[in-house]
Amino acid sequence: MKSLIERLKTEEHAEIESYEVWHNKENAEKMMEYAKDRCGGVPFFYNTKSGSFICGEAEYPDLKRWANGENMPQL
Repeated sequence: MKSLIERLKTEEHAEIESYEVWHNKENAEKMMEYAKDRCGGVPFFYNTKSGSFICGEAEYPDLKRWANGENMPQL
């Protein structure tokens, strides 16, 4: 997923922040707050502007729609 995220940053100039949640309790709590029982693990992508989210791995076109704030089917 990292390569697809880097591609989004480069090609779409998307501002994406990544947080390590395995060893960082504060980040894990933040993820659970955003996930609100929608997802139970990583990767988890949440768009703070639109509220759209993706649970698990996704293809580039889906990540691009997510980054642009489009409503996403539950992925």
